[in-house]
Amino acid sequence: MSKRKGTEVLGLVSIKEILRLHEQGMSGNRISQSVNVARSVVQNYIKLSRASGLSYERVSELSDSEALKLIGKGQARRRTDAAVPEWSEVNKELLRKGVTLAILWEEYRAKNPSGYSYSNFCTLYRTWLKEEKISMRQVYKAGEKAFVDYAGMTLPLTHETTGEVTEAQIFVIALGASNLTYVEAQFSQDIANWLGGHERAFQYFGGVTELVVSDNLKSGVNKTCRYEPELNRSYLEFSKHYDFAVLPARVRKPQDKAKVEEAVQNVERRILAPLRNHVFYSLAEMNIALRVKLEEVNARPMKTYGGLSRWELFGQIEKDALKPLPSTRFELGSWKVARVNIDYHIEIARHYYAVPCVLRGEKVEVRFTERMVIVFHDGKSVAQHLRSNRPYSIL
Repeated sequence: MSKRKGTEVLGLVSIKEILRLHEQGMSGNRISQSVNVARSVVQNYIKLSRASGLSYERVSELSDSEALKLIGKGQARRRTDAAVPEWSEVNKELLRKGVTLAILWEEYRAKNPSGYSYSNFCTLYRTWLKEEKISMRQVYKAGEKAFVDYAGMTLPLTHETTGEVTEAQIFVIALGASNLTYVEAQFSQDIANWLGGHERAFQYFGGVTELVVSDNLKSGVNKTCRYEPELNRSYLEFSKHYDFAVLPARVRKPQDKAKVEEAVQNVERRILAPLRNHVFYSLAEMNIALRVKLEEVNARPMKTYGGLSRWELFGQIEKDALKPLPSTRFELGSWKVARVNIDYHIEIARHYYAVPCVLRGEKVEVRFTERMVIVFHDGKSVAQHLRSNRPYSIL
């Protein structure tokens, strides 16, 4: 006995026995016990036999395939007379927000009234996906997600005077729907480079996605937990400024960031490997070479999307789905916990800044950038000052 997604397909002997016992007046429960199948299956086959006008005497004279075909449980054959959809176009349309297979099937049937049924349409699409080696889990909606990581491969950076060689880190971010990719070389994976890479990538894309799926590096995520991630304070501020949510990838769960793993592999093979023997004397020089190779990758046709390039697919489905860039650039700041002195001032780098006198002796959080000092108490801003450059000044 085999099963097909919840519907049992019985052998011919069992079908014959169900009909024989039914014609003898046996109840569905007794037949179920006798042939060892569920009562609902017995009732289903009796119903199908009646609809087909089949009796036990008639079934006993047929071959297995003839009987199964008449009863409606034979092996389905693919129609050859129906119009075949352009599956790469179906795959592309599914990337748009709100578009489902049901909607695409309705549009297909409107143009082809005698075309495939919905179930056949879905089955054939999934068969095409399997043949093209595309995972259903990797179908992302336009403007929904971007995936970010550092490549495992680095590029050597040579000091022009000393000849000392350091390894430049390669920052990679890819959009989920269009696969449009951004890459740049950085001196390190610290928070300034991490956020700077995001900012330059968003400018390259011309907008921001709803979610960013990040790797679990310390620059972005301090504690790796799927449901309560402890995000780096600066990364959280950055995400608020650019209006996106951070979704850290789970440890040892590569499916959470499969898109960027694919992008990183593509970058390593088509960008970094061809540049492996090139001698770079500055990061700017390296990034110019990376950009040339990157544009080649983003202009390369993709078979699974009807030959469209990443840039072409981005322009058709994702560009208008991105959130707009903020009007101001993000200013990276540092945080410090300070206790308010008796003179209701706090000290930051040998400078003193006033806070409300009622906070004397209280602990406050202070965010300071190159331009500003902002003091928070109980999550609320209680004082703001322009940052002083004069030692021991009192503001």
